[in-house]
Amino acid sequence: MPTIALRGIAKRYPGGTTSAVDDLDLTVDDGDFMCMLGPSGCGKTTTLRMIAGLEQPTAGSISVDDRVLDSVERGVFVPPERREMGLVFQSYALWPHMTIRQNTEYGLRLRKVARAERGRRADDVMTAMGIDRYADRYPSQLSGGQQQRVALARMLAVNPGVMLFDEPLSNLDSRLRLEMRAELKRIHHDFGSTIVFVTHDQWEAMTLATRIAVMYEGRLQQIGSPTDIYDRPRNRFVAEFLGSPPINIIELVDAESAPHVAAAYEFAHARTPDAGIAPGSVGFRPESIRIESRGEPAARQGLAIDGTVFAVLATGGSWTIEIVADDRHFFATTSVTPTCRPGEEIRIRIAINDVHVFDPEGDRVGAR
Repeated sequence: MPTIALRGIAKRYPGGTTSAVDDLDLTVDDGDFMCMLGPSGCGKTTTLRMIAGLEQPTAGSISVDDRVLDSVERGVFVPPERREMGLVFQSYALWPHMTIRQNTEYGLRLRKVARAERGRRADDVMTAMGIDRYADRYPSQLSGGQQQRVALARMLAVNPGVMLFDEPLSNLDSRLRLEMRAELKRIHHDFGSTIVFVTHDQWEAMTLATRIAVMYEGRLQQIGSPTDIYDRPRNRFVAEFLGSPPINIIELVDAESAPHVAAAYEFAHARTPDAGIAPGSVGFRPESIRIESRGEPAARQGLAIDGTVFAVLATGGSWTIEIVADDRHFFATTSVTPTCRPGEEIRIRIAINDVHVFDPEGDRVGAR
C-alpha cells in the first residue's frame, strides 16, 4: 500500500492574515490508519483536501510513493480524478435518484469498468458492508448508518490504495458511531489500505488510529501512537486537548499563593534541577490520582496535595471525584466504588512518573 509524504506544506488563502496550514511535514506510512485530530479551524480538513487534490498548497510538495502529486516549486499538480484515492465526506454525497447498487457502481462506471466486472465488484462490497439486501432501494429509504455504509461501499468498490475520511461519523448517533468505528477497523484490517481520517473527536482518534497527528492553528503539534500522545504529550495543548475529565493543571506563578501550588512548585523544581528550565506548570491526569486519608503515612514518593472531597459522581462504569484544595478544583477518576464522601478531608497523591512538568511556553520538560 502507498506511503504519503507531505513536505513543507502551507496553505494561505487570498486576503488572509494567517496560514490555514503552516510548514507541515508529515509522513503517512504504508498501511497506516492516521487520524488527524484537532479543534475546528486547526487545518486538518484543509490538509486532507490538499492530499485529495481538492485544494492546491501555496508551498511545499505532496507525493505518494515516488509519484509527485503536488509541487509548488516544480509546478506539478495532479487533479483529483487521477490520484487513485477514495474519499468519504461528512455528508454521504449519495445520488438520490440512483439505487444503492447504482451508487455503489458509480466510481466503477466513471473508470469505464466493464458491466459484468462492475456488478461483481459491487456485489462483493455490498455483501461485505451488509447492504446487499438494499441493492434496489434508494438512499431516502435507508437510515443514516445504512447510507454511510453505502458511501463506504462506493469507495471500496474502486479499491483505492489511499482512503481519505473527512469526519464521516459526526452525523450518526452514539450507538451507530460505535458500530461504524468497528466497521472501519475491520475495513482497515481486511483491505490493508493507507487511511487518513480527520476528526475532532479524541475518543474516535484513540480507538481507530495506529498513529495520531494533533494539529492546532495550522501547525503539527505532535505525532505518535494513541498511547504516546496520551501518556507523553509534547506540550500543554496536546495534554489538555485529550482526556475527559481533562488533565489537572497547576500554574506555578506564585509559590507562596497556596499550599498546593507550593507543593507542586517544590516537586517541579526537584524534577528539573539540571535542566536549566524554569517550570511554568505541572499536570496530572485524573486516573493517576490516588486518594489517601491524611493520617496515612506519607512514605510514598510523588506529588502530595491536601484537599477536601467536594463531590462524588457516578458515571456508569466509573466514578469521578471532585476535590477542592485552596479553592482549586481537581478531578480524579476510578473504576472502584470510592469510600470517601463529600466534606471529607483527604490527601491526593500522584506518582512521580505520572506528573508532567511544562515550561513557561507550554512545552513538556524532557519531551523529545
